[in-house]
Amino acid sequence: MSLLGKAAVAMWWSVRAEQRSEFGDWHSHEHFPERMSIPGFRRGSRWTSATDAEGFFVLYELEHYGVLTSKGYLDRLNAPTPWSTKMMPHHLGMVRSQCRIAASFGGGIAGALATIRLSPLNGRAAELQAHLLDTLGALASKPGLTGAHLLLTDTPKTSSPTTEQQIRGNDGAADWIILVSGYDIDAVDAVIAGQLSPPSLQRAGAQDGPTPGRYRLAFTMTPNDVGA
Repeated sequence: MSLLGKAAVAMWWSVRAEQRSEFGDWHSHEHFPERMSIPGFRRGSRWTSATDAEGFFVLYELEHYGVLTSKGYLDRLNAPTPWSTKMMPHHLGMVRSQCRIAASFGGGIAGALATIRLSPLNGRAAELQAHLLDTLGALASKPGLTGAHLLLTDTPKTSSPTTEQQIRGNDGAADWIILVSGYDIDAVDAVIAGQLSPPSLQRAGAQDGPTPGRYRLAFTMTPNDVGA
């Protein structure tokens, strides 16, 4: 898939088994339509972990970076619905990153996704970014793959804890984020075991301990779907 717009919100969390049914109902039928009604939101997608029975990844693609501090978005974050207020405490281990999209290659919507959270070594950020741009640009058109993207977390300087964040507790944040999508999960797996494996990323200038994740598409929505 090609990301829509110039900014994004990338989030990882877990939901326990006993809450997953209500979570899916709320997130699909109330929360996504609410978010897609905010000016500047271009697409939302929810992914279930292929390795962890409780894990989710959610991506909101935004028209531009200013949407992160727009009145429309902040109004929703600070006035959650009763159902959202009920569900927010069940977002366990939340990692939430507000990002600029540094590069996006490919097109369409795919069924499989890998996410990698990483940070550059001091003094090697430019080297690592150049390496990733070359690598990701070549991956998007490979058999089994459809997209490869680099997101850089850039939390707005005016950001302060919103009502939703206060309900959840302390959110973590990623630094750099790699996304690789495909129609063949084995091809996606091969990438995170090869060109984008932790040892390969560390040789290119990443700190120890990149965090990979494997996901399958559960639901996606754009503003055109709201009320359809």
